[in-house]
Amino acid sequence: MARVSVRSEDYDRRFREAAFAWLAERGDSPVVAREELAEFVFEGERIPLVDPSRGIRRPAVLRGALSIMTTYSPNEASAPYEDLFGTDGFLRYKYRGTDAMQGDNRAVREAMASRLPMIWLYGVATSTYLAIFPVYAISEERGQNQFVVSVDVPSDLSEASADSVIERKYRIVHTNQRVHQPVFRARVMRAYEQRCAMCSLRHVRLLDAAHIRRDAHPRGIAAVSNGMALCKIHHAAYDQNILGIHPDLVVHVRPDILEEVDGPMLLHGLQEMAGVQLQVPRRQVEKPSRDAVEERYAEFLCAAP
Repeated sequence: MARVSVRSEDYDRRFREAAFAWLAERGDSPVVAREELAEFVFEGERIPLVDPSRGIRRPAVLRGALSIMTTYSPNEASAPYEDLFGTDGFLRYKYRGTDAMQGDNRAVREAMASRLPMIWLYGVATSTYLAIFPVYAISEERGQNQFVVSVDVPSDLSEASADSVIERKYRIVHTNQRVHQPVFRARVMRAYEQRCAMCSLRHVRLLDAAHIRRDAHPRGIAAVSNGMALCKIHHAAYDQNILGIHPDLVVHVRPDILEEVDGPMLLHGLQEMAGVQLQVPRRQVEKPSRDAVEERYAEFLCAAP
């Protein structure tokens, strides 16, 4: 069988643009299954966007890596790859193994040298990924066996250090918006079967991934066990301590709210939530953390007038 050779720079550009457009058709934060990624067709030729057994994908026809992958783990502490969010606002992607000259690592380095955009496939369920694109490898940290990755287009792709506190803050916020928030949302929505844990509303565009320990909390991690799928009104009411969740996962309503008289939204949307049993995922590792729920419920009790 003849060896497939790398094609032109123009082909490479057109291929990546077509792959990005195909993913973008699935929305702003596209979630896509491995089998779909394996069936991507460009100009009549099937060329998978994901490797069947490796985390780094470099099709033989392209000049450098096309996609990098973080495997799904329901417990972030046991994730197989230590992909990190640096204090400089850039992400880190671990080498395959520890040999910097291993073939997959060379493919990412080639993409970096040619300033080629890639896709980061971040696992949100088994064989299901959130596609984040374009991302750029902008430097290496060989002592830590990792690449530095930007989710934005830096003004100078060869410069991986933040030039100022303002730039660092921008990158941290931007990376959180582009990566951590969408990954958290996708994982929570899947675990809660795209329905509000309080009222069972299934209109996904009206649902939020709510934190139990708040996002700013030192232990407010973006793990499913620290999250719940809530409709927007119940999310807002939970954040304002109008609604609370007892450690036995029963919804409580602040006493002064129960005494109010208003329209049907107050009655049916809030007051009737009192005593409702929260609907949670079947898998133990995805159920709300009891410690987090207890801590947040104590905050709710303190908020009562």
